[in-house]
Amino acid sequence: MNASAACAYYTLIQLKPARSYYFLPMSLPNILFVFCLSLLSGQLAKAQVPKQVEYFDLTDVRLLPSAFKHAETTDLAYLLAMDADRLLAPFLRESGLSPTKPSYTNWENTGLDGHIGGHYLSALSLMYASTGDSAIKERLDYMVKTLKKCQDAHADGYIGGVPGGRHMWEEVRAGKIKAGGFSLNDRWVPLYNIHKTYAGLRDAYLLAGDTTAKEMLIKMSDWAIRLVAHLSEQQIQEMLRSEHGGLNETFADVAAITQNPAYLHLARQFSHQAILKPLLQHEDKLTGMHANTQIPKVLGFKRIADVAQDSSWNDAARYFWDNVAEHRSIAFGGNSVSEHFNPVNDFSKMIHSVEGPETCNTYNMLRLTKMLYQSDPQGKYLDYYERALYNHILSTQHPDHGGFVYFTQIRPAHYRVYSQPHSSMWCCVGSGMENHGKYGEMIYARSADDLFVNLFIPSRLHWREKGVVLQQLNKFPEEAWTELHIDPIKKTSFTLRIRKPQWLTAGAVVTINGKPYVSNEKDSAWIAIRRSWKKGDKVRIGLPMGIRTEQLPDRSNYYSILYGPIVLAARMGSGDTPGLLADDSRMGHVAQGRQIPLSELPVLSSAPEAIPQLVRTQGEAPLRFTLSGLYLGREAVQMTLEPFYQIHDSRYIMYWPQATATELRDIQEKLAREEQETLALAARTMDRVVCGEQQPESDHFINEEQTATGAFDDVRWREAKGWFSYLLKKENDKPAQLYIKYLAEGQERITQLWVNDELIGQVEARDDTRADKTRTMVMDLPDSYRSTKTIRVKIAAKTPGHTHKILELRLLKP
Repeated sequence: MNASAACAYYTLIQLKPARSYYFLPMSLPNILFVFCLSLLSGQLAKAQVPKQVEYFDLTDVRLLPSAFKHAETTDLAYLLAMDADRLLAPFLRESGLSPTKPSYTNWENTGLDGHIGGHYLSALSLMYASTGDSAIKERLDYMVKTLKKCQDAHADGYIGGVPGGRHMWEEVRAGKIKAGGFSLNDRWVPLYNIHKTYAGLRDAYLLAGDTTAKEMLIKMSDWAIRLVAHLSEQQIQEMLRSEHGGLNETFADVAAITQNPAYLHLARQFSHQAILKPLLQHEDKLTGMHANTQIPKVLGFKRIADVAQDSSWNDAARYFWDNVAEHRSIAFGGNSVSEHFNPVNDFSKMIHSVEGPETCNTYNMLRLTKMLYQSDPQGKYLDYYERALYNHILSTQHPDHGGFVYFTQIRPAHYRVYSQPHSSMWCCVGSGMENHGKYGEMIYARSADDLFVNLFIPSRLHWREKGVVLQQLNKFPEEAWTELHIDPIKKTSFTLRIRKPQWLTAGAVVTINGKPYVSNEKDSAWIAIRRSWKKGDKVRIGLPMGIRTEQLPDRSNYYSILYGPIVLAARMGSGDTPGLLADDSRMGHVAQGRQIPLSELPVLSSAPEAIPQLVRTQGEAPLRFTLSGLYLGREAVQMTLEPFYQIHDSRYIMYWPQATATELRDIQEKLAREEQETLALAARTMDRVVCGEQQPESDHFINEEQTATGAFDDVRWREAKGWFSYLLKKENDKPAQLYIKYLAEGQERITQLWVNDELIGQVEARDDTRADKTRTMVMDLPDSYRSTKTIRVKIAAKTPGHTHKILELRLLKP
């Protein structure tokens, strides 16, 4: 056996914190094992894939007045409004200690207990690094101190709020593994949950310098090594079918922190091969997958590639980014519909759905973009980062009360819902708290003798190695320029590299101390200025912008309108927006208000290439435009466009249907036909669950036994050899009908329908010759359920056999 084979074969058994191991007697295999660890440790000492640029610490960058500074300040207030004791309650409970206050509700007491507490650690760490705020640091210290008490009480390194987690982890350790896409041993994504704690401890150490958090992180990683020490690779991969966040990334981080190869091995163990292998082969298998389950895994592939200098894993991460950013993302940088990747050639569901791109997806895509840019500083990464930052991330926080957004749908004339600090505990609240505390991370970068200006955000940079303070002042994007004030302690030389974004309509106009500067690098992505800089030097860059359009990636006739990097949208009124501020219900993050028929909305009647000519500025008003060429029926209308990130508490249009004058009537009639039945069904619906989709199922408290999920033409389904059930809400004192949608297949199947343990009917449909395999059935509920507010609907197989593939269930008003 050669050294590398030995490294791959042997599994480290670690019983104590870093660099303390238990070994068997020094037989030849164990000598190889020791040699393997020594070799890997040496590789880690020189590890980190070569970086082309380095980032500045958040402590070296301070935001100056702008929309981003306002968002940072608003986020800081939201963080302090949250109650740390309520966030800590699940951790104390599960460690056998007494909470001082009850846990938060919503996702925090229905199975995902503790996940927001982990995000909170990261958010506090980011905010403290970005602002130095003492109240934030005090809150962070309190969180870490209390979590250490929990870890000490467990006595084996574990920390977590997973309900009944200790028993569940012992089952996993013993090889008893029952994994589904969003469950592990009947718990709601517990691996995903504890990943937030790992990441929070890592950030508390790396960003806030908390060495206690570092010790806790290492102990918790040692616990993970022991968790899987006796599991086979097949068992671990089966476990990883359950959503697990970016555990592989954090374990690779621990390897880099400790220079201990055991954690790099653990990171590879926690890398999901079912996702990695197609990416290594440049195969697109993403359609129908739950989007934010996959993106964090790829962050881990990239981090492992960096630490282990693995070019193939790096290439897999790059291929994934190219696929998602360039083929699956829309104008504002978001991706997915109802949390899943839609087909690259069909974005129709995104236009129709009220569950558009999820904030968590873009949060993680920006993290991946940052990683890729560091090792390959291409302009395309910054172009994507900029558009997603301005148009999605900035837009997902309410500028007044600070609430966060889950879904940013592009269904014309719909609206978004905002969280509240004490009632809304969604995943996008967790990532949202982090988003607005790290705006300084990508504005600048450096290499040995280069300073990169990546983004045009007002800020102050302290380049400590060079003894240089740089201030970037502007009113971008309201005004199309930025100015750099450079103040070195003493005269110093370096190359200033200013990004040339792809949206420029002409060459950037540069002056140095008022005198024109002409760059010789005309084809470069950068304006490079090499000189000896002195105190008071000023560089001004004109950034000419214009109106342009972007079509949906599937080339259907929907267009967004942009000014430079900024997506423009139109308000459609603030009335009829129920649930604008979310309560603590499981579906509170979805805008449940009336869906306006697309046939009742204005259409752009113009050739696509002529759309920019329909946009005119509104006098001196910054970033306000008038869009003409719109027709509502036969009536010509005009609408005001403004940056989407400024639109809140309102319905809006971001993507515009387009047709020539001769096509307009046919399109409107087609839209009316297509939506008549859909909207009528929606109006009758009391509650609805889409089977096989993670969030709708968890929000309806799924229970299941011997089930499987899959997709058919991008439609998710669940079937059972046993059964599965959901808890659905019903309007009180109203009759109701049960609606079931399923797939007809070649073999006969019988599906039993139970309500509150009462068999009320069954589906016996057989396959027929129709091309469309979807079928529906509606049955009346017995009058005995008239006064019931919630009912448990169970789908069961008639033994022996399987149920049909069930697509969705609804409770309907007759």
